[in-house]
Amino acid sequence: MKKILILLIAGLTLFTACQDTFLELDPLDASTEAAYFKSPEHFKAATNDFYSKMIGWRRFSTEIMDYGTDLTAYTQDYGRGVVVATNSDNFWTKSYEYLRDVNIVLEKAEDYEGDVAEIEEYISVAKFFRAYHHYVLLQRFGGVPIVTSVIDLDSPELTGPRSSRYEVVAQILADLDDAIAGLPAEQNIPDNDKGKISKWAAEALKAKLLLYEASWEKYVGESTDGDGTSAGAGSAKPAGYPSVTDMYTMAKNLAKDVMDNGGYELWNYNDQLNNWSNLYLFNLEDDGSNPAGLTKASNKEFILYTKFDYDLYQGNTNISHTVASRLVATRKFMDMFLCADGLPVDKSPLFKGYTKLSDEYQNRDYRLTSYFASSVTWDTPEDGSVNLIGPGGGSGASYECRKFRSYNYGSYRAANTESFDYPQIRLAEVYLIYAEALYELNGSLSDAELNASINKIKARAGLPALTNAFASANGLDIGEEIKRERAVELYAENSRFNDLKRWGVAEEVLNQDICGNVIEGTDFENNAELYNPNGYPYGEVVKSTGVGDRRVLLLDPASNRNFQRTHYLWPIPLEQINLNGNLTQNPGY
Repeated sequence: MKKILILLIAGLTLFTACQDTFLELDPLDASTEAAYFKSPEHFKAATNDFYSKMIGWRRFSTEIMDYGTDLTAYTQDYGRGVVVATNSDNFWTKSYEYLRDVNIVLEKAEDYEGDVAEIEEYISVAKFFRAYHHYVLLQRFGGVPIVTSVIDLDSPELTGPRSSRYEVVAQILADLDDAIAGLPAEQNIPDNDKGKISKWAAEALKAKLLLYEASWEKYVGESTDGDGTSAGAGSAKPAGYPSVTDMYTMAKNLAKDVMDNGGYELWNYNDQLNNWSNLYLFNLEDDGSNPAGLTKASNKEFILYTKFDYDLYQGNTNISHTVASRLVATRKFMDMFLCADGLPVDKSPLFKGYTKLSDEYQNRDYRLTSYFASSVTWDTPEDGSVNLIGPGGGSGASYECRKFRSYNYGSYRAANTESFDYPQIRLAEVYLIYAEALYELNGSLSDAELNASINKIKARAGLPALTNAFASANGLDIGEEIKRERAVELYAENSRFNDLKRWGVAEEVLNQDICGNVIEGTDFENNAELYNPNGYPYGEVVKSTGVGDRRVLLLDPASNRNFQRTHYLWPIPLEQINLNGNLTQNPGY
């Protein structure tokens, strides 16, 4: 950490992240900081810079899309359990760089000579982002050094030990409480400042953290902590640390507050968009970004998000091409989408089977056709099948992704110019937090609670409401249905790995075969024009499908996969351990 933090003392660059203006300011070095933070406008400009530092298309973009989970056919080393300690880690380096920027603002606020009320909102924004960056570190590494001051050459944090995950959580909660107290309601943020942090965004992040940590403690416990001496960050809990029940309860209450009072709405324009609201929500830019001519002003679902703009701040990443080839669905994921009667494919009389590739898209959850196209045409086949072209540069399955794929990619938007906003937290996820927290507390949800949460998401997806009577009559488990909704609704939104780990099931789930299209009994069987078996090195394997056991493509066998409890946390970068002898490595590395 010393190397990173020493380098950061040289200065920081600030620019605004409001909707209409991205202002580049001159770098501030140690001699000019004191002269700079003299007015509320200075604090506003400094905190506006923080918005571009969240996870998004320009920040860690290749590592946040859930590549390599059980839902994506494109293999990735981490999902296979192939993880080794490396010298550096971008999440570590950037998070501590950003924390330094945040702490500069907070320290300058302590010396502010004007009325503190003038800068209260900017102090709250800084507290929010200090919580945010510690949360990013927590999810990746577990317990880490907590940094709440500007590090200098003689700062004890440079040679101090890691704080436990519980101490990190306590710090995040404290910062979020301070932020909530000083941030404006969404309703009071002017239209030209939309995208700025509201109190509801802080409450939503706090709810998300509490759900994450409550389930981690319940299902993972201290198994990844280490002893804090020879390995890991240990299990020390600060006084007054909330219980699992306390955390689930707070998560539920916070989610309900955002649901009831935040003024957010699910973005549902299915009538205008041929039932593809889920597709265009994520690819929404200006009125040319969708057939209905809708703009970002129509989106009241995003609560916390990283803003992009075609003229002012493009994504600068080849998003469309990348998601199409790397977010290809697995056989498991394709079969997770319910049929239009609300039943799974193996229970529904509406399921058309797999004979033609187009068959399995019929009578299904709208999100299936919103998210996934077919190879070659990049569209859902109207009546028939397409060529299975072999792994090549992609996965070898025929379910390419178009979630986060720009409308009319290549003409409306060229590579690297896509500029839709990146969702950190949106209302649909808050509904899911509420439902899961309630289920973990009570082991059930009432029909009214289901209607207030996941049934709103299901309705947008063209699915009937889930009721307790329906679940009982059809052998469905409410808890598993909530998890199904998380998998489907939050696909590719930096959720799946963290969910599998906090539920304590990552070893079981990630070490299974990764499969693609059904071959047996379909157009692909014995049809050399559509399918060349020699193009698939692992051949076929029999799996349970919506029509019984069938031979399917085997894209990555379980024998290639060795995900272990060790891999719930990433290794601490080696250069940091070499610089600080008191910084212990995570267990197993």
